[in-house]
Amino acid sequence: MKELDPLVLLAVFQEMLGPLLWVLLGLAALTTAAFVVLLLRQRTIVPRLLVRAQLLGLMGGGLALVLMAKVSSSGFTDAAGPADWILIALVFALGAIGATIVTYTALGWCGRCRRQAG
Repeated sequence: MKELDPLVLLAVFQEMLGPLLWVLLGLAALTTAAFVVLLLRQRTIVPRLLVRAQLLGLMGGGLALVLMAKVSSSGFTDAAGPADWILIALVFALGAIGATIVTYTALGWCGRCRRQAG
């Protein structure tokens, strides 16, 4: 394979994750839209919420590693070369970033709901 085809990657992820792929992609799209709208309404990032979201993001990175181990045919003990460890670090980082954004967005909107109701 000389070229990187996005459709091949989509087929591989579909095979590995099954219907969960579409749930995760939908969640990513909804969260991104909600995050952008929240930032436009707040006009700034609230440091207190960001720190809380980052702490929960670490758990999200760990959950991403667990999901990776479940859907792949190999485990962490099979990681031999540097490329394997880079991929593991990348999965953790993407899981942590995604969980941080989801958490920040949820905390931001929940805080807005409580302030408007009260």
